[in-house]
Amino acid sequence: MVSTVALVLSAPLQAVIAVVVRRKLGSPVLFRQPRPGRDGEVFELVKFRTMLELDVQRGLVTDAERLTPFGALLRSTSLDELPTLWNVVRGDMSLVGPRPLLVQYLERYSPEQARRHEVRPGITGLAQVSGRNALTWDAKFAKDVEYVDNRSLRLDAAIVWRTLAQVFRRHGITADGDVTMPEFLGRTHG
Repeated sequence: MVSTVALVLSAPLQAVIAVVVRRKLGSPVLFRQPRPGRDGEVFELVKFRTMLELDVQRGLVTDAERLTPFGALLRSTSLDELPTLWNVVRGDMSLVGPRPLLVQYLERYSPEQARRHEVRPGITGLAQVSGRNALTWDAKFAKDVEYVDNRSLRLDAAIVWRTLAQVFRRHGITADGDVTMPEFLGRTHG
């Protein structure tokens, strides 16, 4: 219900962002990507685009080369996440839970790390309010499992509140030396 209300209230802002994304980055306006959800079931995540299309001819290959200043602003303010509310309304995601990562990571998780898929993924989560992309992969997964083990309405409310503060501070948006987060290559322990 909260997501439906937020989706409706944010519709005018989303319309403005969509127009600006179209002007600055072209089509498509939305970024769509398969992501694993609860029990590893794959769904299509929807966000605003923040990067230019891959273009080897123009030298736009890495995330750092493709991320525009406008895209970086959308990411730092988390405005690129507004369409993800649709994933919550559809039941693919929750407001709070471990962030849905790439499908190819499924086979790379240790059994303990894979526990993050015991709940629906979230727009925000304990790892995001504990350091976001400034955390190592191991620390991030430990926070995800901590959330799975301790989830409650009270914890969710605290995470939402801390998320709002985190967005305003714009802390932990990128990992050191990356414009996002380095690829998770897997762990053999845990």
